[in-house]
Amino acid sequence: MTAVTWSGPETTHPARTASRRSMDAVIRRAKEEWLALFAEDAVIEDPVGKSMFDPTGDGHRGPAAIAAFWDKTIGITERMEFEIRDSFAAGNEVANVGTITSYLPGGSVVDTDGVFVYRVNDDGLVLSLRAFWETERAMATLRQV
Repeated sequence: MTAVTWSGPETTHPARTASRRSMDAVIRRAKEEWLALFAEDAVIEDPVGKSMFDPTGDGHRGPAAIAAFWDKTIGITERMEFEIRDSFAAGNEVANVGTITSYLPGGSVVDTDGVFVYRVNDDGLVLSLRAFWETERAMATLRQV
């Protein structure tokens, strides 16, 4: 698999474009470029609700919290791959359906199946990223490669 496998529609939509830019920045490990995709008042909920990444379930709000989110999630991986099987755009949002494969130090790999929803403002900056996935299902895929 290439770093991003896209099987969704190719039609241009501001939220879809932002989501693809986000994935591209992640696979290139371009943290500052990724952070620049977010509006000042943006929030990330990944996953939505309380989790090991967000014990309060309130999301990661604002530039400092979003940068810290990168450091404790994306930043700990050796690399990531995205397989987007479908993408639904409506209003100023897009919902991408797919799998994120995370390669961790020491040869561990985990697949996260989910629905990844991006909402953008009129300038195309991400206002919210909400990822719907289940920790238990992802952890059940943990394996050594």
